[in-house]
Amino acid sequence: MTMSYGHANKIARLAASTPAADADSLSPAIDPALYWRPDVRRILADRDIGALYRVLKDDAGITQRTIAELTGMQQSEVSEILKGRQVRNVTVLERIAEGLGIPRELLGLSYGAYPERVTVADPPGGVSVEMLRRRLIELGAGLAVAAPAVKLAELLERLELPDPSPVPLPSALSGVHVAKVRGLIRRLGEAHRASGPDPEVCSAATSWASRLLGVPGPELVKRALMIAVSELHLQAGWAGVDAGLYDRAMYHCGRALKLATEAGDAYCKAVALNRAGLATVEHGDPNEGLKLLQVGTVTALDVPPDEPRAVMVGGSGRAGVQAIALVDSATALADLDEPEKANTDLARARGLWQPTSADTHGDLDRPAAILELERGHLDAAEPFAVASVRRWEGVSQNGHTNSCVVLATIHVQAGDANGLRLAHSAISATNKLTSVRVRRRLVPLADALDARTGSDAKQLARMARQVASTRA
Repeated sequence: MTMSYGHANKIARLAASTPAADADSLSPAIDPALYWRPDVRRILADRDIGALYRVLKDDAGITQRTIAELTGMQQSEVSEILKGRQVRNVTVLERIAEGLGIPRELLGLSYGAYPERVTVADPPGGVSVEMLRRRLIELGAGLAVAAPAVKLAELLERLELPDPSPVPLPSALSGVHVAKVRGLIRRLGEAHRASGPDPEVCSAATSWASRLLGVPGPELVKRALMIAVSELHLQAGWAGVDAGLYDRAMYHCGRALKLATEAGDAYCKAVALNRAGLATVEHGDPNEGLKLLQVGTVTALDVPPDEPRAVMVGGSGRAGVQAIALVDSATALADLDEPEKANTDLARARGLWQPTSADTHGDLDRPAAILELERGHLDAAEPFAVASVRRWEGVSQNGHTNSCVVLATIHVQAGDANGLRLAHSAISATNKLTSVRVRRRLVPLADALDARTGSDAKQLARMARQVASTRA
C-alpha cells in the first residue's frame, strides 16, 4: 500500500491558490496554469508521465514530436510512455520538468515556494512514503555491498529544506558550532526520556542545524558537523516514531542516512536503517521493515567495536547497535508468524549485549514480554516485564511507563487481584506523557480490562481508551 506524506494534501490545498511559475521559464505553447489544475496536479504528484503527455496532447495541442524536442527524448520514447512505460529515474524526471517548464515541487523534486503557513518541518509534497522506504532499502543494500559513492548519490533524491530564517549564518565554521548541535541533541534526549520527544521541535532543530552545512570551514570541522546533523536527524526520526508519524520518521531517517553516507560514518548509517526498519514494522509492514533491519545489522559490522556513541541507542560499541536491530527484527518476525526465528534473534541479541543503567536507550526484556504476551504465555511474559520495569526506573519515564503498561496488561489478563491497581497506575502515568507510541500500548490493556467483570474494570477500560485516543 502506498502512503503519501501526511502534509501532501495540506500543501496541495495551499498551493492551489499559488500563482503559476514565471511564464518565461515555459514553452510558449504551454499555458503555465495547466500544471496547477487539480487533475494535473494529481497526475504530477503520482509522477504519471504518460497521463501528463496525454493531457498535453489533448488539452494543449502539443504533439509527440514537440514533447520529444522539449524533453530531449526520442519520439519513440514518448510513444512508449504514452502506451504505459513508467518513468522513475530522477534525472529523467528533472529533464522533463525543465523541458516542459513544470514547477519542480509539483513532481516532488524540490519544496518550491509554498505559502508561509507551511512550516519548514513539513515533508515535500508529491514524495510518497513508499518511494522513500524503497530508496532506503536500495541504499542499505548498496551499503552492504560497498556500492560506489556516485551510485549511492543517485539512489537518494535530493530533499533540501527551505531557509526561512532571517538570522544570518556565521561566516566560517568552528568547533563551537559542532558543540552547539551536540548540546542540542543531548537536551532533546533528556526531554524525550522525561515525557516523550516533540516531533515539531526536533524537526525545527534539524532545519536550523542543516543551514550550517552550507557554511565554509575546515574539512575536519565540516565532517564533524555533518555527522552531528545526521545524529540530530536520528533524534527527529525517533520523535516521529514515538509520535506515530511514520512519514516524518522516514523523512528524517532518510536525511540522516544521506549525511552519514557522505561523511562515511558507519554508526549513523546503521542506526538510521534500524530506526527506519522499526518505524516500518510498527507502521504495519513487517516484511519491508525486516529488510531494513537486516541491512542495518550488516552495516553495523563496520561500526568500531568500542564506538562510544552507541550508548545513545543502548549499548557499548558495535554489539549494542546489532543487538537493537536483532530485537526489533524479532518483533517483525513475530508479526510474520515466525515465532522460532523471532526467538533465535532475541537469543542472538542477548548473546551480544546486556543493557546497564548507563544505557539511555534499548531494552531486550520488554519486546520479549510483549511477544510472550501475544502468544498467551503469561507466566513466561511476567518476569520479562518486571525486569523491563526495573531496567527503566530512574533512567527514562517514557520507557518505564511503557513497561508498566505491559506488566499491567499481563496481570489483568491473568486475573490477578492487583491487576486493576497496576492498570490504574499505568494509565495515570501514560496520561502524563506526550508519547503516542506508549498511549497506543493502552489498547491491549483496555481489551483485557473489558474482558474482566465488575464496574471498576469497565471504568478503567474507558479511561485507557480515552487516553489512548488523545494526543497530549
